[in-house]
Amino acid sequence: MSGKPLAVLVEAIHASADGPLREAGFDVERLAASPDATTLASLVAHASVLGLRSKTKLPGPLLEQAKSLAAVGCFCIGTDQVDLGAAAQRGVPVFNSPFSNTRSVAEMTLAEIIALARRLFEKSAQLHAGHWDKSAKDSREVRGRTLGIVGYGHIGSQLSVLAEDLGMRVVFFDIARRLALGNAQSLPSLQAVLEISDVVSLHVPDTDRTRNMIGAKEIAQMCKGATLINNSRGKVVDLQALAVALRSGHLSGAAADVFPEEPAENGEGFRTPLTGLPNVILTPHIGGSTEEAQEAIAIDVAEKLARYWRHGTTATAVNFPQVDLPQVKDGLLRILHVHRNVPGVLGKMHTLLAKSSINIHAEFLQSDRDTSFVILDVDRFKDPRLLDGLRDMEETVRMRVAS
Repeated sequence: MSGKPLAVLVEAIHASADGPLREAGFDVERLAASPDATTLASLVAHASVLGLRSKTKLPGPLLEQAKSLAAVGCFCIGTDQVDLGAAAQRGVPVFNSPFSNTRSVAEMTLAEIIALARRLFEKSAQLHAGHWDKSAKDSREVRGRTLGIVGYGHIGSQLSVLAEDLGMRVVFFDIARRLALGNAQSLPSLQAVLEISDVVSLHVPDTDRTRNMIGAKEIAQMCKGATLINNSRGKVVDLQALAVALRSGHLSGAAADVFPEEPAENGEGFRTPLTGLPNVILTPHIGGSTEEAQEAIAIDVAEKLARYWRHGTTATAVNFPQVDLPQVKDGLLRILHVHRNVPGVLGKMHTLLAKSSINIHAEFLQSDRDTSFVILDVDRFKDPRLLDGLRDMEETVRMRVAS
């Protein structure tokens, strides 16, 4: 063992993550695949930081076993693969990169809109099978057609701009009030979007409200001959209902990049109700998988983990009180203290420090319902019993000293 803190990165995270982590003092250990729970528990048994992508699951019981784990980095947009509540209760902030691959997903969606309108995938498959079919039947331009976007966040709004540049009319629905870009029009309901769109593209998170958001009822509300694209989350669309609509001809095509159940490793077998249907584009969850996006995500999340480790910054954590202070000044010591959000904890900490004649130079506290996180910049001291006293307070969840 080198004595350095350990960062464990799984699922072939881009190599650009190594630089910021090593600069922060970490040894980096990598795994190309998504490990099973037993292997993951073994990997993080001594890890201070864990980096994962969308396939690796980090449930509460596994977090309980990872005694040294100080932070988790999700090198992707979503964080639903991590038990965020359990992580917060253990004083473990979780970071992600919600915006780094928006362009990649928007570009792929735009390509699929054109490919479905021109039936390019179907024509290509026919030629691969040795069948020549030069015909304009059911092949359309996208100019002048209506794109309905469900979820007008960073990806949906960027797609909106790109689609308008092609001459498409754009309408959208979002549960939050969103500023329309360009000539896009906000509609009051999902149904209103479905009823007038030639193409419907989904860009929503995985929540109780969005699971099975598009089922048989909603597909029936779509225009005859419309196409559906899901590059968001696998449980948003009822694939059986979608397959029925494609076979009946009610929908003319579809594209899916995400599925309710996905293989943990490359090379594993895969089936879906959409397999073998014409004018259906199936991709293996690669919407954000461009070199540019993966490099940007790696740097973004690794820098967030490094800032937390060195300075205690949680300003971008998804499950933790937001705390940020500048770099600690020379001659001072930075104490990072996570504790249960109950009265009197700061008073106890101040008393312990005052009894040892330790001056507090800076303090920043933020709390949510259950957890409080305080950063204290104090005089440097040598007595380890003072740190033990802060660590042994009954309200303490986790404490360390930042470098």
